[in-house]
Amino acid sequence: MDERKKKPKRLKRKLLDKYRLVVLNEDTFEERISLKLTRLNVFVLVSLSAILLVLATLILIAFTPLREYIPGYSSTALKKQATELTFTADSLQQIITMNDKYYESIKKVLQGDVSKVDFNRDSIIQAVKLEVNEVDLRPNQEDSILREKVDKEDKYNLFESATSGTNFVLFPPVNGTISEPYNLKEKHYAVDLVVAKNTPIKATADGSVIFAEWTAETGYVIILEHSQGLLSVYKHNGSLTKTQGDLVKAGEVIATSGNTGDYTTGPHLHFELWNNGYPINPTNFIDFK
Repeated sequence: MDERKKKPKRLKRKLLDKYRLVVLNEDTFEERISLKLTRLNVFVLVSLSAILLVLATLILIAFTPLREYIPGYSSTALKKQATELTFTADSLQQIITMNDKYYESIKKVLQGDVSKVDFNRDSIIQAVKLEVNEVDLRPNQEDSILREKVDKEDKYNLFESATSGTNFVLFPPVNGTISEPYNLKEKHYAVDLVVAKNTPIKATADGSVIFAEWTAETGYVIILEHSQGLLSVYKHNGSLTKTQGDLVKAGEVIATSGNTGDYTTGPHLHFELWNNGYPINPTNFIDFK
């Protein structure tokens, strides 16, 4: 029983026994540093130092770029780059979707796949009359001031403001005889012009080339996009002088006539006009003689 009581006392004495740590000069034995220590003080000091070291390491890893060098941690630059790539991929997906819709409409133009729409003329006229009756057409003060300003500009300015907005003219791509006219019932949305082989085919108006490729059915095909929502299509060409993306002027040579494609019966030009996705009769706007 006495030995059991002596053991805690011995342990307490060992922890609280005081020791002196002395640092001496080896040559002169001069005392430099003298510290009074106990085993308990040393244990507490070492423990606190270890805890502070662990905390400092965690802070260094969590709040500094050094964590990027530790396996398992991702780089900030890589995260930023991944975010930018995500936004770029989303933008590209939207552009691809828009291009797919645009190419689908071009495909319908090439194939002549147009649905017939029936309009009730009387109902449209009646609806317009109702809308006009519901709208207050009396000019207000701002409208009167604007009208007066425009009238003065048109009266005294002979160059800029007095220009006409109706200067959109279509030129014949070639001059020739129409072998097959425009026929909506038979889905022939074009006029076929008999011309000699290798005759220059010209652009009917200013625009840009949106399609210039070979097709098995209609040979060399070129499609131009113009203003006012207008598309012009030239099929069965012998060769093309323009490529997709080129800008052309009215009357500029874009191809030469030929006899290419499975649906051709001789050297001629198959010419189509489309406005906002609907075919129109080219002879209503162009004199091919």
